[in-house]
Amino acid sequence: MDILAGLAEGFAVALTPLNLGLLIAGCFFGTLVGALPGIGPINGVAILLPLAYSLGLPAESALILLAGVYYGAEYGGRISSILLNVPGDASAVMTTLDGHPMAKGGEAGRALALSALASFVGGTAALVMMTVFAPFLGRIAVGFGPGDYVALMVFAFSCLATLVGARPLKTIIGVVIGLMLATIGIDSATGVMRFTMGIPNLFDGMEFLIVVIGLFAISEALLLLESWTPVASTIKAQRDKVGARVREIVGYRWTMARSAVIGFFVGVLPGTGASIASAVAYGVEKRLAQGDDARFGHGDPRGLVAPETANNAAAAGAMVPMLTLGIPGSGTTAILLGALLLFNVTPGPLMFEQRPEVAWGLIASMYMGNIALLVLNLPLVGIFARLLSIDTAYLVPLVVMLTFVGVFSLYGATFDLFLMLLLGFFGYLLRKLGFSLAPVILGLVLGALLESNLRRALSISAGDWAILFETPAAIVFWIAAGLVAASPLLMRARKRKAA
Repeated sequence: MDILAGLAEGFAVALTPLNLGLLIAGCFFGTLVGALPGIGPINGVAILLPLAYSLGLPAESALILLAGVYYGAEYGGRISSILLNVPGDASAVMTTLDGHPMAKGGEAGRALALSALASFVGGTAALVMMTVFAPFLGRIAVGFGPGDYVALMVFAFSCLATLVGARPLKTIIGVVIGLMLATIGIDSATGVMRFTMGIPNLFDGMEFLIVVIGLFAISEALLLLESWTPVASTIKAQRDKVGARVREIVGYRWTMARSAVIGFFVGVLPGTGASIASAVAYGVEKRLAQGDDARFGHGDPRGLVAPETANNAAAAGAMVPMLTLGIPGSGTTAILLGALLLFNVTPGPLMFEQRPEVAWGLIASMYMGNIALLVLNLPLVGIFARLLSIDTAYLVPLVVMLTFVGVFSLYGATFDLFLMLLLGFFGYLLRKLGFSLAPVILGLVLGALLESNLRRALSISAGDWAILFETPAAIVFWIAAGLVAASPLLMRARKRKAA
């Protein structure tokens, strides 16, 4: 009953005219940025964050807007993947494997309609699981002490290092860079200046917004200038018979059910996100289809439905640890977590009790956003597809203008603009060297939380480090962190044994 009452309160928040308008605007903008190759959800949210903050919106309204962008970008990524074979972001890579061959075979409309319906089903199924599990997890987490949180964050970092990509060393370095950025400023406990280089503007540390916009938006603009050229697709996004596709998608119900569960639980793991979820779902579906998998990679609808269902389910799953534990499940939710902190909302187990309008309003808005995206995407897909040919000469100045106006309107200091540019060049170099920026942001967001919880734990125990291993929850997290960290070695040993 508590869940139903909370959900009712959330719908009352989400259905106000202001929040409904922001939700639709966020979904529309998110679909646009998701469709543009290379921009993706994380850059879309980063670009819009200063605007949401400077508008003076209530916390729940700003979060509904940004979540709409996040969700919309997950939908939009499939358009360029299917029509151009160019994924909008990493989570849409698996969609290209069967989506683009379908489009080349004259079934672009069918592929776009199936992917939109699969995204809707995956997102909605994950939201139902999120509605049930998030308050439950929150009630468990209420009993966590500072030592438990330290162990939980170590678990999050170990997930990030071993599950994200094939470059664990670079991921660890990225996390360390983020942790180092989090230490800049005056130490609130001792008054010692840390890495400020005597610059007064750094005494209070680096503003989260400036770091995010510099690392993501500015570096993205530089990469666009360097490499991206509009791609003229010979494949047109034609409308399709939606009714026929609804009947067809029912035939893939078990594929969607499996992929939604996989996507949700992979998304819940800290630091994993939609790209891993879509890859796992695709692999599972192909394995289950052994003997009937000849068309996988050549335009099999199951190879399109599975990753699209999973990546949208993962987007909702990644919200669960962010809302209940204050631990982001992906790079984009790390930025959303920073947005919550900007609005003086502390994510964590007490959020459902102390700020129910934010927690439940966000969950309810995601139900509404899923419907809005389906309504927007089916009839307007041709318009979104035409935006794929937008010239870089217009796109880059627009991105840079939004970042400069956003940062200066908030802080009014030219130093922050130069700092943003400096961080942008730094982010550009990291990306050229093959680093992902998501671990940097996760390290930055979790750094302050890790430090404060570690200090509290050691203060309670009078400096005894054993407090980090005292409770059952902490022991479980340490064991899980060890298992995750050792998993690559265990898998290698298993392969050797099998060979």
